[in-house]
Amino acid sequence: MSEQGRSRNRSIRIGGVEVKPGERKTIDVRGSKLYTHTPVTMPVQVLCGRQHGPVLFISAAIHGDEINGVEIIRRLLQVPALKRLKGTLLAVPVVNLHGFINQSRYLPDRRDLNRSFPGSNKGSMAGRLARLFMTEVVSQATHGIDLHTGALHRFNLPQIRADLDDPEALRLAKAFGTPVILNSELREGSLREAAGQNKIPTLLYEAGEALRFDEVSIRGGVEGILRVMRALNMLPPSRRFQQKEPVMARSSAWVRAPQSGIFRAFVREGERVLKDQTVLGVVSDPFGESEQEIRSPYSGIIIGLLKLPLVNEGDAVYHIAQFYRTDIAADRVESYQESLEAHDYPYSDHAMNI
Repeated sequence: MSEQGRSRNRSIRIGGVEVKPGERKTIDVRGSKLYTHTPVTMPVQVLCGRQHGPVLFISAAIHGDEINGVEIIRRLLQVPALKRLKGTLLAVPVVNLHGFINQSRYLPDRRDLNRSFPGSNKGSMAGRLARLFMTEVVSQATHGIDLHTGALHRFNLPQIRADLDDPEALRLAKAFGTPVILNSELREGSLREAAGQNKIPTLLYEAGEALRFDEVSIRGGVEGILRVMRALNMLPPSRRFQQKEPVMARSSAWVRAPQSGIFRAFVREGERVLKDQTVLGVVSDPFGESEQEIRSPYSGIIIGLLKLPLVNEGDAVYHIAQFYRTDIAADRVESYQESLEAHDYPYSDHAMNI
């Protein structure tokens, strides 16, 4: 076979629709019907490059109320560099369509889709949707990126979670460029676990809060995906925004409310805290007669926090990542945020004239 023949990409079939090299199609993959006889679909946009390369899936809204990823994929699909794509991009902005419509984390059966993989054709609605996504999209990919946010009223600093014992996952986690990388164990029933069992290295991007758009988190997601695609040689290299080397957290833990009451936070996401010295916040009763300080039990960086000021005793209020050098981690966070907050950032709506 000639060199030209070896480099030509292959067609891909999603939902019974063939997408040939050089084509771009949006496909509604049909799932089960609701009791109203309304079909539930999973929209997938397929970009099949002319030249051979990896097959990357990017998914969002597996939890229907985590909408940052939907906007990340929307902006990504507008990037002009995709015209020079090598390989194939499978973009799934809304996996859990029912949850997305109802602004809910869950499906109608109250199951968590990200605890239902690899799914079953004879199981619950969540199991069937997980199986459909695995069969139509994930099983055809060589790599994956799954986009998430914090839960309702919880904000996450942009971070990558991955199995860092996998050399390819580690390489791509560093390429993504978030200031913080967490070595995250594979949870039973999660998409990452199911993808891992199929030897598909998959990153999980956590950033922002449920049901809210956060501009820095969105920009970081678009930029990170493009970095990964360049690392996979799916896109031409770029020297723009040469990011500092990210730092890897050796562990992380939540700090919990010592009593029920009104929570007042004193530190924000991305800030450096010192063990037994930094006062994270206070919890008091409505009269202010009983008030307890929350001091940081660890030195580290705040990577997640509760945005709701009403807490019960034991509620998780701060998520702290621990590092060998917290000063270096704080510097990485600051430079990352500054680069994404720049007014001339190229992947905002204004810059792309959308």
